[in-house]
Amino acid sequence: MKYFSVKKDILATIAYFNMFEYPLKKNEIFLFLGHCDDFSEFERALNFLTNDSVIFKIGEFYGLHNNFALVMKRQKGYEKAIHMLKKAEKSAKLISAFPFIKGVAISGSLSKYFADDQTDVDFFIITAPNRLWIARTFLHLLKKLTYLLNMQDLFCMNYFIDESEPVILEKNIYTATEVATILPIRGVDAFETFFNANSWIKNFLPNRSIYLPEIKETKKTWLRYLTEKLLDNRFGDFLDNYLMKLTAKSWNSKTLSNKRNNKGILLSMHIGKHYSKPNPEIFQKRLLQRYENSLTDIFKYYELSRYC
Repeated sequence: MKYFSVKKDILATIAYFNMFEYPLKKNEIFLFLGHCDDFSEFERALNFLTNDSVIFKIGEFYGLHNNFALVMKRQKGYEKAIHMLKKAEKSAKLISAFPFIKGVAISGSLSKYFADDQTDVDFFIITAPNRLWIARTFLHLLKKLTYLLNMQDLFCMNYFIDESEPVILEKNIYTATEVATILPIRGVDAFETFFNANSWIKNFLPNRSIYLPEIKETKKTWLRYLTEKLLDNRFGDFLDNYLMKLTAKSWNSKTLSNKRNNKGILLSMHIGKHYSKPNPEIFQKRLLQRYENSLTDIFKYYELSRYC
């Protein structure tokens, strides 16, 4: 029975990344398994599924389909990602110089070393306590300037949290995977605190170890120092709350007007005092439902194939 559960675990892991057309290497499958922590047991189950043609091995990659094009897509995506990451590091350096920024990391597909012509550089940003909305406003003024230089795709600042509440509220396979794969660029202390606060991801990814590469602290400038000093008071508290309410009103208006971005996605933001993030109702919940439906079909197929 345990051996069978390991096979299901492998299928569930491959199925999750299959939604993104992202075949996995052997060690990657093991790292993203939901339960099994015995590599020998994992290898036996993986070989069984491959020999039984339930999953397919193409070169060093495994997937649900015998599709060489997906492997080529991933390999090309890796090459493009390496090129984009060099630009992303420069963007992160600039972002980290702004007032109240404590940590900057790359998220999204680029953090998984994949990029294509539609990929933006998405950033996950940690701010000082109770100054998220001031920090976010400064950065979105920068964002407006990037449009003039046609560099907006290098500054997609989608997700903000502040140090006072670093725990990710939604706890599921999607958020666990995103937390586990972000690439911190600036702010080692902030990310040590963040990962410690989000140790719950081990419930979904027990084999995935979180480690911090050799990253630098956020950039210190005289303008940042002066701005933070000037707003380290009750007026700063008032301004942060005001900017939060102003932003919430603006985004609510966009959502109610059914405005969409250039990819056709409804503009909707989930806003609170200590976070600013894409509305999980728009993408996250739909993805998880699609994943559950996919697992039902895959497990049904697997169980039938065992008796055919």
